[in-house]
Amino acid sequence: MTGEITLRGNILPVGGIREKVLAARRSGIKTILLPNANRKNIGEIQPELRKSLRFVFVGHIEEVFAAALAAPIAAEPPRVRSSIAVAELAEAVLEPV
Repeated sequence: MTGEITLRGNILPVGGIREKVLAARRSGIKTILLPNANRKNIGEIQPELRKSLRFVFVGHIEEVFAAALAAPIAAEPPRVRSSIAVAELAEAVLEPV
């Protein structure tokens, strides 16, 4: 998300959408939040590039939070290593035969 927010939480339009989208794509970003007022600027972006990206248009800061802080769609569960499992493994490896 790039741009300006009013004190009441409204999202204002920004310039340079094409350049910002290209920079985001180069960085590996696949979901881009843009102000509703910049919806018309999507035509500046090549169709093949548009197909590889997900655009979310927002008008208020609450929409930004909902989109930006949502859980990833196909997130891999975090790997947790407990100290007990590590200790048991160490005992098994270090145990005399």
